[in-house]
Amino acid sequence: MTDKTDKNGNLLPDGERLTAIGKLVRKTSLDELPQLINIIKGDMSFIGPRPLLIRYLPYYSKTEKKRHSIRPGITGLAQISGRNILNWNDRLSKDIEYVEHLSFSLDFKIFIKTIQKVITSKDVVVNPNSVIQDLDAIRSKH
Repeated sequence: MTDKTDKNGNLLPDGERLTAIGKLVRKTSLDELPQLINIIKGDMSFIGPRPLLIRYLPYYSKTEKKRHSIRPGITGLAQISGRNILNWNDRLSKDIEYVEHLSFSLDFKIFIKTIQKVITSKDVVVNPNSVIQDLDAIRSKH
């Protein structure tokens, strides 16, 4: 990712600063490999709701906060249901669905679908104009 800025010196959106190599790394999910260290340490699970920014905490509904009742994961129901093409409400809804239906069979389904998504790069957005807006930016407008 580059440090490109607009005429006022503000960083451009992530999608506009992504390099060709960055797009390849993102498309193939190679950027997730360092999180394996967190799994080994026990801070994360392979499957579970994706960890999100701490600054988003005030913007979760009571129901959405359930996502924090289990260990975060590298992949989850939201990722296999649309990866980064889902809007925030749909992502968080899928996280809650996962928490409420947690089972070995669901984890197995997510694991298999994740492998399929990584191999096919399905639902990966690398278009600079299609990067999702930050949750706090969206919800602070309401």
